[in-house]
Amino acid sequence: MPDEAKVDQAGPPAKASFETGLQELEQIVKEMEGGELPLERAIELFEKGMKLSESCRKQLEEAESRVEILMRRGDKVMPEPFRTGK
Repeated sequence: MPDEAKVDQAGPPAKASFETGLQELEQIVKEMEGGELPLERAIELFEKGMKLSESCRKQLEEAESRVEILMRRGDKVMPEPFRTGK
């Protein structure tokens, strides 16, 4: 399978960028949705996907915290929703 070569079996880098982690997750999902995987490979991909998901989640939480700090007004944090302009 061509996608199998793209997703290595090692764990995610110590601090992969959010974008890199998301791309790897997308590759894992594509490979797993393709089916026809041996059980051991499916488990390896699932484990790696869970680690990447956790890493991405933590990075999003850190970014949210940083944004809230930047949004401080006086002693009060006033988080504002992200608006796309649509």
